[in-house]
Amino acid sequence: MNPSVWELETFYRNRDIIIIGAGFTGLWSAISLKEKFPEKSVLIIERSSIPMGASTRNAGFACFGSLTEIISDSEKMGWPKTLELVKMRFEGLNKIQHYFKAEEIDFERCSGFEILNDNKALQQIDEVNEKLKTITGLEKTFFLNQDQIAKFGLQKTEFLVENPCEGSLHSGKLLQKLLEKSQSLGVEFLFGTEVLKILEDENKVQIITQFFQIETQKLVIATNAFAKDLISEVDLIPVRGQILLTEPLENLQLKGTFHYDEGYIYFRNLGNRILLGGARNQDFETEETTALETTEFLQNYLENFLKEVILPNQEFEISQRWSGIMAMGKEKSPIVNQISNRQIVAVRLSGMGVALAPKIGEMVGDLL
Repeated sequence: MNPSVWELETFYRNRDIIIIGAGFTGLWSAISLKEKFPEKSVLIIERSSIPMGASTRNAGFACFGSLTEIISDSEKMGWPKTLELVKMRFEGLNKIQHYFKAEEIDFERCSGFEILNDNKALQQIDEVNEKLKTITGLEKTFFLNQDQIAKFGLQKTEFLVENPCEGSLHSGKLLQKLLEKSQSLGVEFLFGTEVLKILEDENKVQIITQFFQIETQKLVIATNAFAKDLISEVDLIPVRGQILLTEPLENLQLKGTFHYDEGYIYFRNLGNRILLGGARNQDFETEETTALETTEFLQNYLENFLKEVILPNQEFEISQRWSGIMAMGKEKSPIVNQISNRQIVAVRLSGMGVALAPKIGEMVGDLL
């Protein structure tokens, strides 16, 4: 199908900057770029009708890392990189709260909790708190709160660690507000448009889609777990996160965001429902995929966890099951790099896109 002159001179005209991917990273990048260079034309190209990787398919956690996760990262990456990452996430969450009112995105600072069944991590809690003091401003970012175990009705929980800085939000509403903010700044969008090929020469980047060809001076690839469709050389592994949601429960006492097993399992209340996800460490190989499906094995595992730990002695029904695709790699630091004269890649958010994307957007602005 050949485009008309009207289409070529409006929707398909060349832009100064094009971003591929309309998830959290693409939107925050567009906002940062328009705030920094208001005179530049910015277009976001998205292959789906809505962003469908992780941004609209996550658990809606406003978190920056559980105690065991931070300890584990420090052992793998060292403290300097780990603290830099925690700081990015913490500042990213603050930026969200600066841009949008709590009621607009259902943001609630309800505390983050972590279930522990041995005291190994507790032996390092003072050291971790000391290191996080300059980031959170608190003497004790993490502290033991045993009273809440019975109050929340949890079983198979020996210790409960609380972090008062964390909370929850509505990922769909956050994405809608980011779209509104982008449009108010003059960012343009083409949804349902798949990029098939990228060609670069010394004067421009040419983008070939299933409908048209378009040129730009600068290109930002912000497709996270799907980046390998466009760039072969990138340290990135797509991994799936499966989720289930219960029907409303009577007298639900549980309130907050919760982590278990170094963050591989995560759950929260969504009003009077329980949203539970993760456990990919029970089947790493199968969950290294971009297929937006659920598996009987992991869904059964999650249901069993729900039965034994979160809602013991309580009847429940599952209303929804879904999955999202995250991007992991050899380490958890995001990749925000210039990969050629005119192209930037901003990917690999390691399941922390809500918190990291606002800061990654700033980094993209600085690179351009």
